[in-house]
Amino acid sequence: MNVEETYDIIIVGAGHAGCEAALAAARLGFETIMFTVSMDSVALMPCNPNIGGSSKGHLVREIDALGGEMGKNIDKTYIQSKMLNISKGPAVHSLRAQADKGEYTKQMRLTLMREPRLTLRQAEVTELLTEEIMPAADDLVNGAPIAGAVRKVTGVKTYSGAVYHGKAVVICTGVYLKARCIYGDTIYETGPNGLMAATKLSASLEASGIELRRFKTGTPPRIDKKSVDFSKMAEQKGDEYIQPFSFTNRSEDITREQISCWLTYTNDETHRVIKDNIDRSPLYSGVIHGTGPRYCPSIEDKIMKFPDKDRHQLFLEPEGEFTDEMYLDGMSSSMPEDVQYRMVHSVAGLENAKIVRPAYAIEYDCISAINLKPSLETKAVQGLFFAGQMNGSSGYEEAAAQGLMAGINAARLLACKEPVVLTRSDAYIGVLIDDLVTKETAEPYRMMTSRAEYRLLLRQDNADLRLTDIGHDIGLIDDERYSRFCLKRKTIETEIDRLKNTYVGANRRIQEYLESKGSMPVATKVSLADILKRPEMSYNNVVELRKLAEEVYGKDEDESLDPDMIDTAGLDMSEITRQIEIQIKYEGYIERQNAQVEHFKKLEEKKIPENIDYSDVKNLRIEARQKLDRIRPRSIGQASRISGVSPADISMLLIYLKM
Repeated sequence: MNVEETYDIIIVGAGHAGCEAALAAARLGFETIMFTVSMDSVALMPCNPNIGGSSKGHLVREIDALGGEMGKNIDKTYIQSKMLNISKGPAVHSLRAQADKGEYTKQMRLTLMREPRLTLRQAEVTELLTEEIMPAADDLVNGAPIAGAVRKVTGVKTYSGAVYHGKAVVICTGVYLKARCIYGDTIYETGPNGLMAATKLSASLEASGIELRRFKTGTPPRIDKKSVDFSKMAEQKGDEYIQPFSFTNRSEDITREQISCWLTYTNDETHRVIKDNIDRSPLYSGVIHGTGPRYCPSIEDKIMKFPDKDRHQLFLEPEGEFTDEMYLDGMSSSMPEDVQYRMVHSVAGLENAKIVRPAYAIEYDCISAINLKPSLETKAVQGLFFAGQMNGSSGYEEAAAQGLMAGINAARLLACKEPVVLTRSDAYIGVLIDDLVTKETAEPYRMMTSRAEYRLLLRQDNADLRLTDIGHDIGLIDDERYSRFCLKRKTIETEIDRLKNTYVGANRRIQEYLESKGSMPVATKVSLADILKRPEMSYNNVVELRKLAEEVYGKDEDESLDPDMIDTAGLDMSEITRQIEIQIKYEGYIERQNAQVEHFKKLEEKKIPENIDYSDVKNLRIEARQKLDRIRPRSIGQASRISGVSPADISMLLIYLKM
């Protein structure tokens, strides 16, 4: 007499990937159910409670441009906001916001529960239900008939024995699969923050042909604010101008009082304590078997692997507005509890600090994403998708991006539509997913700006210009928002065109104005766009110059940007002017990168049949043949990015396809 229910799409896990997947599926019209081991774990931030950061801020703005929720939610719940890398070019500017941890979870949970076609259920999913089907004679994959039986997902079963039927399942279990938390000799068979681990699903996945592996991540100690001496630390304030993550918000709409973070450092004593006790670290004693992240190492890893460094940065960051818990960013560790106290007390400002929660490492099961299609559907089971840390990535933002795409593609599978696959020239999301499904990583994957070949095109400031059309076509951007976006795009294009076709000459008043701004005078007639390309000139300078030119030469028939019209439409004037300035100043570089993209697209357009037999391709090296056969790239472009496949192998493959 067990419970038995039927839904269109089933989401397993309610972390950042699960939330985006569930909302996308439900908003696209499908009855969706999302399972979580605890309602307290919905959109949980078990590690650092912040959203964004270098390259990760790009992902959040792309999620928003496609119709996702993360950007809107952090705009509601941030307690400090900062634009990083502002001393560098716009390609690497990245927004980062410290979240109120509890409020972020609360607001996301509320959003989920108010979604009409979405059901939340607290239960542990223990079994994946599948069946073998024979494809119809006219079913084709890349123009070729499907050979043999195909395994297809049909639903899931929970620990209580309840059965939930579904046509697509998205697995977003994060770090909960067979999780265990470790510090010193203390081992808990739990998920993060003491929440229940999912212990039984792993066996069912392996029985369905899904290969698992073991990864590890960690978190630092939480400190009681009352026990901290802030006079020995450097205060880190947020930006005065708040740039929203969501393109639906304006700065003035979300500006609020911010809470400071604090900077301190490790020292010789900290390093001595760690070195003297390194044999007690589970990382070095062999207790931990999972592979940890390269770009977010534990403090003991930093000290042992970089002995030349005499100190490392530590940021003490608030976990929320209504808690005294503070996150010690930079001191992730799995050291025993007594060693953690000595480490913390050696740091300036933390001599008398009280630890609210000790640091710990967490091991968990995940998959190798090379077993996925670029749509994030598995190659082994039809209708089964994976997203988030389950795919071997790390970070809330990477998880949310994958969850959004998996939710979209699960819905499109049921609607008999082609999957949405973003390329490396479309978005950081495209880079992220392509890396995961193409380049087998032996450690948790982290997004970085250096991974994107076309990062000047994939800036965080133009994510809406790149992706809102796609979001609208998918059905996640409504007509009202799309109309505002179209007005913004037209306004930018019209103003850029006007600046390119408005000229000033060598008039004395023009020359005096340029000299007052530290800019060289002009010898002959020159466009305002060319003036704006000068490093010392801003868009506001050019506006002033245009007004001066109107006094000298007479008013142009074309009207300038109308701030009142923009405000009435709910657009952000600063966003528009920033976009105009960037597009003009970097025009030459952008054109050069666009030419590179055209070459890239030619390789991506050369498709490889899904049923190709690589043993028939002559002169392929054994390593290349093995990796091509395992990953099954969909195009020559993807094949060229597989580690171990050389340019000579690609040439042989091209010859074979041509023949």
